[in-house]
Amino acid sequence: MKELTLNKQHNKLKVWCFKMTNQLKIFRAKHNLTQAELAKKVNVRRETIVFLEKNKYNPSLRLAYDLAHVFSVTIEELFIFENK
Repeated sequence: MKELTLNKQHNKLKVWCFKMTNQLKIFRAKHNLTQAELAKKVNVRRETIVFLEKNKYNPSLRLAYDLAHVFSVTIEELFIFENK
């Protein structure tokens, strides 16, 4: 994780940069689910699943929890955080 510090009038703001990837497509395939079926289970559009699988969208904590619950895994098993 890379730490950036911004200094504006002696107030410091620290920002941590990281890249998040996921194992969503792998778990979906293991459970024989289509993108549409998975989307229905977690109450999102199929396009949301597409963007998640392409790592073009980071889910809300609630969505991450719901997705992990569908596959009976932890959020950490489904989503991988890497230093950027």
